[in-house]
Formats: sequence, C-alpha cells, structure tokens
Amino acid sequence: MPHLPRSVGEPGLIARDVAAFALGALDLDVRLTADDLARLGAAHERLKVAVDQGEVYGLTTGVGALRTVDLDTRGTPTLRLWRSHAGGTGAALGDAEARATMLVRLHQLLRGGAGVTPDLTAGLARAVEAGAVPTLRDHGGLGTGDLTVLAQLGLTLAGELPWRSGGAPVVEPADTDGLGFLSSSAATIAVASLAVVRLADLLRAAEQVAALSHLALRGSVAAYDARVLAAKDDPFAAAVAARMRSLLDGPDGQQREPARLQDPFGLRALPQVHGAAEAAVAAAEQVLAGEIGASAENPLVPADDDHVLHHGQFMTQRLASVLDALRAALPPVLALSHARLSALLDARLTGLPAFLADGPSGSSGLMIAEYVAADLYARASTLSAPVTAGRTVLSLGLEEHASHSTWSARLCADLADLVPSLLACELVTAVRALRIAPDRALGAAAAGLLERCDWEHVAPDHVLGPELEAAAVVVRAGCARR
Repeated sequence: MPHLPRSVGEPGLIARDVAAFALGALDLDVRLTADDLARLGAAHERLKVAVDQGEVYGLTTGVGALRTVDLDTRGTPTLRLWRSHAGGTGAALGDAEARATMLVRLHQLLRGGAGVTPDLTAGLARAVEAGAVPTLRDHGGLGTGDLTVLAQLGLTLAGELPWRSGGAPVVEPADTDGLGFLSSSAATIAVASLAVVRLADLLRAAEQVAALSHLALRGSVAAYDARVLAAKDDPFAAAVAARMRSLLDGPDGQQREPARLQDPFGLRALPQVHGAAEAAVAAAEQVLAGEIGASAENPLVPADDDHVLHHGQFMTQRLASVLDALRAALPPVLALSHARLSALLDARLTGLPAFLADGPSGSSGLMIAEYVAADLYARASTLSAPVTAGRTVLSLGLEEHASHSTWSARLCADLADLVPSLLACELVTAVRALRIAPDRALGAAAAGLLERCDWEHVAPDHVLGPELEAAAVVVRAGCARR
C-alpha cells in the first residue's frame, strides 16, 4: 500500500518512501520539531556526561587500532576525524542516491542514539529541505559503516567541501559530533533502497511482458490455476499466478484455447520462479525498513542513563545476506524471459514465420534479439555472485570481518540498470508476434501494455536498436506500482 506523506522524525519510514522522496515523488516534512530538538539536546547532554565520566570510543580515544590512544581534543577533533576519513574515490553517487543518503541519515539521527548536537542535525535537515546535493564518492564502504561517504557529507555541511548543486547554511560541528555522525551505513541503505524498489517494480513489469509472450504463444493458463497453487504453501507463487490470470483472461473471464497440452518452462514455471524473486524482494524490504529506522551508532547513547554502550550493531550482515539472496533470485527470472523469447522465434511453437521474419528467403527477422538477450543474461549472472563469502581484515587486525553489504547494494543497482534492456528484447519479440497475429491478444488485460508499444512496425530486416531502446523505456515506465 502507498504511504502518506509524513514527518521525517516519525517512525516507519520504508525503502519505497526513501526512494520516492529521493526521486521527488514524496513530499516529506523534514523540518525539525521542538520535540525533536529537545530529544537531541538531551541525548547530547548524556553523551557529554559519559565523556566526563570515563573512556568513550572515538571521543576520548582514537578510532580503529588507535582505540587505546588518548585523543588530543585540542583544536577541531571532529573536523580532523572527518578530514582523515573523507578518502572516498570513484564515481560520485547520483543525485537521487545522495538525497536518499541524507534523508536516511537524518531519520536515524533523530532517534538520538548518536548523541550529536541538535545544531548539526538541524543543519542536515536544512540541507535536505533545500534540495542541496553533495558530491559523495562511495569507494571505501565495507558494510560496517559508510565512513568515507558520511565524512564527505559532514565536511560539506561544515563548508569545507562544495555542494554539487544547491546549498545550505554552514554548520559548525561540536567536538563531540565526529564519530557519531559517521557511524552509519546510510549510503549503503540509500543505494539499496532505490535499487530494491526498482527491482520490485521491474518484476511486475516482467509479468506483463511475459503475459504478452503467453498470448503470442497461445499458452495454457492451467499452470496458473488457483487449485494448482493452493496445493503448495507458497503464497508468493500463488500471488504471481493470480496476477497472470488477471492479465490473460479473455472477455468476460473466458479462457483461451491453448495450443499445447503442456507449455515450455518459460510459461509453465513462471509463478514458481517469479515467486522466489518476490519473496526475496519482500525480505530485502523488511530488512531495509529495520536499517532505515535503526540507531546503530557505536558508541550508542541509550535513552535511559548516562553510560554509552560499545557494540557491533553497525554490522549490516543481515542486509548483505538478503541483498545477496535477491540478486541470486533474479537470473532465473531473466532466464525464463530469454527462454520465452527463444520460443517466440520458433515456428513450431508459434505457428508464425521462423524468427518472425518478413521478406526475402533467408531473412533473419528478430534472430539477433536472442543474442542480445543472451549477452545481457550472462552479464546479469556475473552480477549475482554473493559477496558475503568474502573476508576483509583491517586496522591492524582489530576489525577482522566486514559484511560487504555496500558491494551487494551497488550490484543490485547495476542489475536494476540491466534488467529493462533484457526484458525489452522479449517485449519487442512478443509485440512483433502479436502484430502478425493480433487476434491472439483480443480482450486480454495484458493488451494494455501492447497499446503502449507505439514504435513503428517495420517487417523487413532492419536495425533493431531503436526498437529495443523504445521497449526498454516502456518497461521502465510500465512498471506496476504496488
């Protein structure tokens, strides 16, 4: 269900909210309330009491392997820490990813667990409200905290780095703001939120494309029968099958006469394969909701006393695991898309010209679309390898593990970039088949997608690139919202 606009300080922000806000589709109120400022002020005072009473990691000591070294608090310790950690290189986060990062960090800071000053949090809120976009280069994230990215954000708020677009009043951080502001995986969560939402919507678009292929191939709906799906406890597969039935039903709910007793797996096993991916999306969305609303800073300033807690809650292992699982669930979906494309080119299955060609003998028709899809599938498969099997040891061996969720989030984004092009290959092929045999789609709800495929129908052999690009645009724009 869609979420109504809300205040950034309210609990319950989810990945789809973050993505919608970052893309300008959700109007969140990001101004801090008096209650927000009071809560932040009280948390900051508790942190100062803890510092006065004893050792606090990162505030009375150095960080990492320097945890046993007393910190020289003269000068500007917060700016020193941010400068030393703003070592990110590589491509900058996109505007939406940067805005999402700022929103997630603001939402988390409002929990009060970081103990940062109200002034710093309010400065971040002003920047978010103004639509300012920093330059955040993301190399250096390991799934244990986006230190490099958030150090760059902190220095931008402090006026030491320029805004990429827009701007906000300079904030002077307190000496106690350094580590608390950095101690988050906000950028990883932001990138993952945008990518998971895109993948969730692309899965629904894949159903619509598959429905057109089903119509062109005169497939059987028996595999989607509710009685079949009720025989196994798999609610995600059952939901996919129900949506496929609604896309394929003829006028007045009539079922079409199938061409075969039993279809290829690309049609027959679609609910089971897509259902697994839907389940992986649901798991990722659930974990992201927990991470977006987390107060996982180390050290943590609890709400009930003046003693800070040192912990490992910043380890985003669960997020890394669900993102790995999601990426693993996607190649089978894409394999079925490629399989349906191949079936659409087979005259034995369609009863239409081989490769849907029209022209002199030996014309290739859409033969090359299968090759393009195969290339894209191979690329997608390389992006699906797990990152959680790797190991990283840092800071003189003190930090002997990393979740690598940052890498898995980025790979999800790369997959979301690639999937529309692969689905476009199937869509172009299904549309060609249904233009040759338009009666096969009469009365089906899926024909609504067919109507949006308004590129020119050129039957003789020609360059397919423009059609594939146009189809990819339709796939992106035709993603069904949940």
